Amino acid sequence: MQWITREHPKVDRLACPWLILRFIDPAAEILYVPADAVVPTAARIGATPFDVPGVEFTHYGAECTFDYFLRKYQLTDPALHLLAPIVRGADTDNHALAREAAGLWAISAGLAYNIRDDQQLLQQGLLIYDALYSWARHLQGQPHTQHGEEQLLVQAYTAYLRRSKDRGSAPPAWAGQLRELIQDHVDTNLTLRLTDVADALQVNATYLSREFARYFDNLSFGEYSRKLRIDKALQLLKNPAYSLAEIAYLTGFSDQSHFTRIFRQQTGQSPAAYRKSSRGPVSPR
Repeated sequence: MQWITREHPKVDRLACPWLILRFIDPAAEILYVPADAVVPTAARIGATPFDVPGVEFTHYGAECTFDYFLRKYQLTDPALHLLAPIVRGADTDNHALAREAAGLWAISAGLAYNIRDDQQLLQQGLLIYDALYSWARHLQGQPHTQHGEEQLLVQAYTAYLRRSKDRGSAPPAWAGQLRELIQDHVDTNLTLRLTDVADALQVNATYLSREFARYFDNLSFGEYSRKLRIDKALQLLKNPAYSLAEIAYLTGFSDQSHFTRIFRQQTGQSPAAYRKSSRGPVSPR
């Protein structure tokens, strides 16, 4: 049987052929063609298209084509289902799905960069997924270091390096740019998303999310942004010229109720109570 998909494969278009050849149809022929030629070529030669929009074997919701193959052919091997979130995370850039996803993406991207012939790339990809499957089936619980003493030394050395890095390394350039960017958005009452920040700074969003707390008071991106908005609200509350609804708007909250809830979480009291304690009774507006 022939299977056909887009040229220049990286993740799903290597993982799915591996799944086909190893678990569905060992005699299958995998064809790679330009994206706009997949469907018409499939119709002309009777091949089954996959990993392109509008065909049966494709992405559904948050799942990738690899997931659909598992479901379609009722493949229940636990090792395959351990691989599924790794493939999905690498293919969709959601590396939080599995800690191995970022590594699979790095290897896949590097492999595709080095090998321009798709059939040669497929053969190398098969070796990668054979190895990954063996790990998932036989070795996932096995640590790289075998002896307890060695483990302790590695842990101690890792902790030492982390402390040394925290003490001696200057913050990366993107941290200073990011601090200014967030402050600008808070000052101008604009909403800022982590993905937008990553694009603006040309930094990988997963890396940025993981590293953010190191340079921003051990707070996540969302926590730090809320802290700045509450800091701004504390200043505005000292000015009786602003109503609570106006302060909610000026600090980027969706409404006064949302503002009051977050303010109470951060400070332990309502905005009205804080205003009263800091400036005394306020005349109605």
